[in-house]
Amino acid sequence: MHLSLSRAACSLLLGASCDAISQTESTDGQSIDEIVVAGALQERPLSELPVSIAVIDRQAIEDSTATHFEQLSLRVANLNFAGGSNRARYFQIRGIGERSQYEGAPNPSVGFIIDDVDFSAIGGVSSTWDLERVEVLRGPQATRYGANALAGLIYLQSVAPGESFTSRLRVQGGNDDLQDIALAFGGPITDTLGYRIAAHSNQQNGFRDNAFLGRDDTNGRDEQSVRLRLRWAPSDRTTVDSTVWYADFDNGYDAFVLDNGFTTFSDTPGRDAQRTRAISLRATHSPSANYTLTSVSGYANSDITFSFDADWGNQAYWVPFFAPAPDAPFDPEYGFFSQRDRIRETVNQEVRIQSGETGRWFNDTTDWIFGVYALQLRESLDTFDSGIFSDGTFPGELGSDTSASDYSATSIAAFGELNIALTERDTLSIGARVEQRDIDYADSFGLSLSPDESAIGGHIRWLRTINESWSGFVGLSRGFRLGGFNLGEVPEGRRQFDAEFLYNLEAGFRFFGDRSSFGVTAFFAERDDQQVDTSFQLDPNDPSTFVFFVDNAASGRNLGLELDGRWQLSEAWSLAGSLGLLDAEFDDFVSPEVDLSGRDQAHAPSYTAALGVRWQGQRGWFASADVTAKDEFFFSNSHDRVAGSQQIVNASFGFQAEQWQVSMWARNLFDERYATRGFFFGNEPPDFAPTEYLRLGDPRQFGVSFEWAWE
Repeated sequence: MHLSLSRAACSLLLGASCDAISQTESTDGQSIDEIVVAGALQERPLSELPVSIAVIDRQAIEDSTATHFEQLSLRVANLNFAGGSNRARYFQIRGIGERSQYEGAPNPSVGFIIDDVDFSAIGGVSSTWDLERVEVLRGPQATRYGANALAGLIYLQSVAPGESFTSRLRVQGGNDDLQDIALAFGGPITDTLGYRIAAHSNQQNGFRDNAFLGRDDTNGRDEQSVRLRLRWAPSDRTTVDSTVWYADFDNGYDAFVLDNGFTTFSDTPGRDAQRTRAISLRATHSPSANYTLTSVSGYANSDITFSFDADWGNQAYWVPFFAPAPDAPFDPEYGFFSQRDRIRETVNQEVRIQSGETGRWFNDTTDWIFGVYALQLRESLDTFDSGIFSDGTFPGELGSDTSASDYSATSIAAFGELNIALTERDTLSIGARVEQRDIDYADSFGLSLSPDESAIGGHIRWLRTINESWSGFVGLSRGFRLGGFNLGEVPEGRRQFDAEFLYNLEAGFRFFGDRSSFGVTAFFAERDDQQVDTSFQLDPNDPSTFVFFVDNAASGRNLGLELDGRWQLSEAWSLAGSLGLLDAEFDDFVSPEVDLSGRDQAHAPSYTAALGVRWQGQRGWFASADVTAKDEFFFSNSHDRVAGSQQIVNASFGFQAEQWQVSMWARNLFDERYATRGFFFGNEPPDFAPTEYLRLGDPRQFGVSFEWAWE
């Protein structure tokens, strides 16, 4: 389970997938490893992809002790997340991306794919167990994924069936009553059919003590998932991969309190639950050496509940805030509860045809790929809000509001890409995508909308291979995020918003050596008709009357730099790191509620950094430590409150034998207190003065892991 020199040399960031490498012969007879990226439009070696990509391989995922993608995301330059739920499901790449979704009409700008199934904006069920790799493609991926990838694409791929039987068992325990058990095994069934099964159960209390209910699990985690992968290869020309997946994350949500601490007082704690059933099928067939046909199909059905105690207290807790007169006719009351129940169903189908070894165009200089894509998304949303407010003098109104909506969107796209070998060292890549989306929406308030919209995006990039170790690239791409509409009570004339277009110019270089590898990318993005999400409180005395809506800003800009690298210092010591620098500002945006002109965009820290070191002794002992850091950033576009800078240290120490391993580990070793989400509004009676409220990240956690492997 330790990295050999050859595996470490192929790593970028914390390692690219060293199990998915091809070997090419160099001029002096030495073999060199090439990292193959699966999340791009065509599976190609990383050295041939002129785009900023961070890859975390299977070995790095296992070494990290992470159980959820949220924990891994801290290692990727210019990737951030919004923790307004128990598990992060909203991510931002280069400062672009959603932070929450309280209403219908999903319109994500960060694509999130797990084994060819679309989980954009609902990636909270992304367990890291038995993952082959994580790929983060930064910058607009319009040719690859269209409107859902304005900011970039996050691609998770699980371990495929192998040629021989292998199995793994991991058991973890730790503070916060952590109980984690995971199993994976698989191998050949016949000469042409293989399988792999992975199951994972994670339970813990969630680092909160509810003083009113006398419980320590109201913010707890109860996460179960099981996955079956099949690979059928009836011939050298045909391969069929299928994944069947079930996930049941039934987590609590009790994370906010007036003093921004870890002791809560709610009488009706909420839930952050998602039950997903998914299946994907990828079939590849090469009728001849001229071309290859690929069909990618995916289906997912997710039942999602998000609820919370909107007042964060209980009756006895709130009474002292009122200080009623001795002769008040009745006792004051204050309490609110909110719940959102969603059922989301997605069906995606893609068909591609691409050139084979003898099918290149223009005198064998041009690889080509063309395809069509369709995505059908249906979502029903039921909302429930109830509350009472009485100050002891005037009686409050006890009541509840319910609503229901149905949303359906059909997206159809055609795309193509040419990779032209101009010389032996120079390659020009040209890609384009045309996408059309039709929407039908209706709700219980009588609102009915059926907008449709189309857009064109693409890229032109140039790659130069300097020598066997060095390459450089420069590219211009145009991404898009289609327009939409706001729901609920929104200001007059602001029901609909227009499409956003992003023009991204970037340049970089990569180095792959025997003992080190690294890449550097600089980028500049201009956002035209930038979509900006804001919110405000309709009734200052009712914390459940938030209105969330999207406006178009005149423009914005995002520029910065990304560095990913790994160095094998010796047979025992290795070092890995990443650095992201970001300057994301609104050039011009003025609305009746807020003036953001010249201000930094929300959830866009000016730097993100990670640095890790690993020692592997010759007698089986090992140790590792890493630190991740972020600069401060604005929580929202609706106010000027910021999350402070953070530095989180993780460490592990253990012993590894041939078939088993034991380790002791700690996450957030120095118990750094940091916020993953922040709000600024009135929630304290009787005056409801606007106040900052924070959702804190996980404090220190330590534990022990045992792992067995059989081959």
